[in-house]
Amino acid sequence: MEYKLNRTPNFERLRRALLCEGEPDLVPNLELGVHPMHKSTIIGRPCVSVADEIEFARHAAYDYIKVQPRLPLLPTFANGHTEDAGKRNWATENGSGLITSLQDVEKFSWPTISDISYTRFEEACTLIPDDMAIIGQYGDIFTLVWEMMGFESFSYALYDDEDIEIVEQLFDRIGTLIYSMFETMASSNKVGALWYSDDLAYIGGPIINPKYYRQYLFPWVRRIGDLAKKRDIPFLYHSDGLLYSLIPDLIDCGVTSLHPIEPKAMDPYEVKTRFAQDKLSIVGSIEMDTLARGTTEEVEALVHDRIKRVAPGGGYCLGSGNSVPDYVKFENYWAMLSAGEKWGRYPISL
Repeated sequence: MEYKLNRTPNFERLRRALLCEGEPDLVPNLELGVHPMHKSTIIGRPCVSVADEIEFARHAAYDYIKVQPRLPLLPTFANGHTEDAGKRNWATENGSGLITSLQDVEKFSWPTISDISYTRFEEACTLIPDDMAIIGQYGDIFTLVWEMMGFESFSYALYDDEDIEIVEQLFDRIGTLIYSMFETMASSNKVGALWYSDDLAYIGGPIINPKYYRQYLFPWVRRIGDLAKKRDIPFLYHSDGLLYSLIPDLIDCGVTSLHPIEPKAMDPYEVKTRFAQDKLSIVGSIEMDTLARGTTEEVEALVHDRIKRVAPGGGYCLGSGNSVPDYVKFENYWAMLSAGEKWGRYPISL
């Protein structure tokens, strides 16, 4: 069976949606990630190279490819392991992680800016067709900090005058590395958007007191936002969970687009209504549990609802409520894309 949607890529369509510049011709598709298994099913062979990624994107009606620089892996888990594809590890919650003192920070074998590899990014800049663009993506300044300390130790350190310097040092070192990636990516005219990802909240609310995000994380996010603003390109932020109390901060940092609007935590229509005056575009919100365990009919009904309620006026991109991992049924993933093709043409009349 051939899997190919009848849509010509057009990055301007996606750009207009992300910047809330009225209604484009179609509701764009957008994902933080799609498992290689599903990509391979769509193109009929392993999806490995940049050329493969471009072919997948054109078949599945994405107007972009997302590219990350390659940073030598930080052993953030207490057992010294990192998370590999197909193998899941859990970060330390109880007790301490790898970094327990300022001496540990100094002794740690930190990668430098010159260690970051842009090989795949440079190849993408060479191969990307004129009707598509690259989304430069990275993230996890906050996540890497607490993983390296262990969440419990990190939490105590926020309230300890002696240990808070460890937190400050980690945010500075990790933030400097990751900001440099966005600085490099933003310098290419092949990059049409920047995307920062870092989970800030649970379904019930922020993971930590928001004042610490404002003190340690958001200054870095704002600097990345300034890069996007200077280029006049969209700046996407990914975080799961209940974010209403943090959205004004994200907007103040220059974020133009919020992903994935986890539906168990927030209603995408409410998000759009509350922040319409800020021109915050909405990305995603198709329930993961439905994609993983539901029927194609249930997926189609969700897509119909999102397009009917959220897409009018523009500022909406269709996608999952997180990403498309291996445990999502392929037929449900394809049903989501196909339903978007069926109903996502402007003007919306459902």
